[in-house]
Amino acid sequence: MSFEGQVVIVTGAAHGIGKEVAFAYAAQGARVVFADHNEEEGAAAAAAARNEGHQAIFIPCDVRKEEDLVALIRATEEEYGTIHTLINNAGVSRWKSPYELTVVEWDDILNTNVRSCFIATREAAKVMKRNTEGGSVVNMASTRAFMSEPDTEAYAASKGAIAALTHAMAISLGKDRIRVNCISPGWIETGSYEQLRAEDHQQHPAGRVGTPKDIARACLYLTQPGNDFVTGTNLVVDGGMMRKMIYEP
Repeated sequence: MSFEGQVVIVTGAAHGIGKEVAFAYAAQGARVVFADHNEEEGAAAAAAARNEGHQAIFIPCDVRKEEDLVALIRATEEEYGTIHTLINNAGVSRWKSPYELTVVEWDDILNTNVRSCFIATREAAKVMKRNTEGGSVVNMASTRAFMSEPDTEAYAASKGAIAALTHAMAISLGKDRIRVNCISPGWIETGSYEQLRAEDHQQHPAGRVGTPKDIARACLYLTQPGNDFVTGTNLVVDGGMMRKMIYEP
């Protein structure tokens, strides 16, 4: 699976899943744009990729701001001439009782997680449709779009909206050879994997908690140019947990 010469943008690429995804594309020969609002960490991540011999640049971007997203796409096109893949990974979460969650907090989560996907995809598609081979978009949803814990209303709503937005844009952009898919991660440990307990792993049918590499591999699959029959889908990557029936004893 090679992405040699492909131009890939990853939002929220300064750390965690986004950073792993960006490095995965760079390792496959892509020219990768690390986009993040944290300029220090984002620039350091891109520099680390270059130190490994990869092609990578950092572009600061606060995905809550339309002007930043427009500038991100414009700057990428100016640097590399085109865009082949967009990974809409940036997002925030906030666990708070629905009795206490404010409208400002609700709007911040929805604007960061959902509106940014629409704006970034809209702008990137304007560039992608000029490519002979079109382009590919992956939005980062969550299994919390389909199942919940208490006090996750805004986050769950945002991830459900991402799943719906994905299939809607797949239909609208299909005529321009642009594929749009989403990934719903389950428990993906971005902290200290070694600190997890045996029972954390054992509760998963796959026998382990997920890692950012699992999501990176899913992104590579969905955006691989030869997989042009895959669009409008939601790929659940959760170690089988959504298929596990759980009853309290």
